[in-house]
Amino acid sequence: MKKGLALLLALMIIVSLGACATDPAPPAGGTPAAPAETPDADPPGGSRRVAGIVFQDDQFMRLLQLGYREAAEAAGFEFFPGNTNGDVGQEVELLNTFVEQGFSGVAISPISEIASLAPLNSAAEAGLAISLSNTEIDEPWVIAVFTSDNFNLGYMTGLAAAEFVRNEMDGVANIGILQYRSLLPEQSGARFDGFMSALEGIEGITVVSDQDAWLQDVAITTAGDMLTANPNINLLWAANEGGTVGATMAVRNAGLAGEVFVFGTDASEQTIALLQADDNILQAVTGQDPYGIGFATMQALIAEIEGTITNRGEVVIVPGVVLSRADQALIEEFRLELLERMG
Repeated sequence: MKKGLALLLALMIIVSLGACATDPAPPAGGTPAAPAETPDADPPGGSRRVAGIVFQDDQFMRLLQLGYREAAEAAGFEFFPGNTNGDVGQEVELLNTFVEQGFSGVAISPISEIASLAPLNSAAEAGLAISLSNTEIDEPWVIAVFTSDNFNLGYMTGLAAAEFVRNEMDGVANIGILQYRSLLPEQSGARFDGFMSALEGIEGITVVSDQDAWLQDVAITTAGDMLTANPNINLLWAANEGGTVGATMAVRNAGLAGEVFVFGTDASEQTIALLQADDNILQAVTGQDPYGIGFATMQALIAEIEGTITNRGEVVIVPGVVLSRADQALIEEFRLELLERMG
């Protein structure tokens, strides 16, 4: 039972690449505060100032940012957070700011492997060291990539859904899908492909509606409208945390508990609470390890700056864990570990 969680917690040790906070929430975005005076004894790569950039303000990104911060501060670096809020223009502005202010490097979860490529190339050409989280980009300046396998995240949830459909739904599922293709098409598409791949071979599977809704409030409305327009839907799957919570709340609001079941992605305090709720709506999610991803991404960045990195350019896949309503003991164990991490 504890094997999956132990693997996640051990990740930071396994993938350590070199070296060796109070408020884990990143700011709403914008130019970072003016940095303090650069301390003495700079490493070979320059100043002891590094940044961490995320693209959203949900619990996943807060944990990712916390991993960035704690790895940087443990190595004696000043840390500055940034949040692009899904805006490529804001991503460009933040990267330019960190270049202009003489930062040594940035750990970043890019908005898109396509849209973010040009600004990242420019920042790297200007001398900014860059290590990536969640998005794999094949360029010589990439120090390292730490990410979940997005296809596998969808596939693992899909396996749980396939078992549920066979055992609890007589092999018939009319599915509504909530994605984030317009935000991150590569990630969302890979998760969707993995989910659907796990359902292959079940003849009673039909995708009735497939829409974008990744923020919780939008997902509540979108899923609610989806259920109204398609009363035959009996299963919803969401590609991220906001979509998962929104889909579950939409089913609850529509009074369809026991008739429509939800499967999703990302383990957070909200999704865990919904898995533990008595309404039996949310059935399973596949959780990631954002803190471990963030910590290891920053460790690689600092190792590059200090000239101690040994496996530059490596792509490290960080494993996920399935949390199913059928295993409440594992859910509670994960919840306690999450609360401890969040402080």
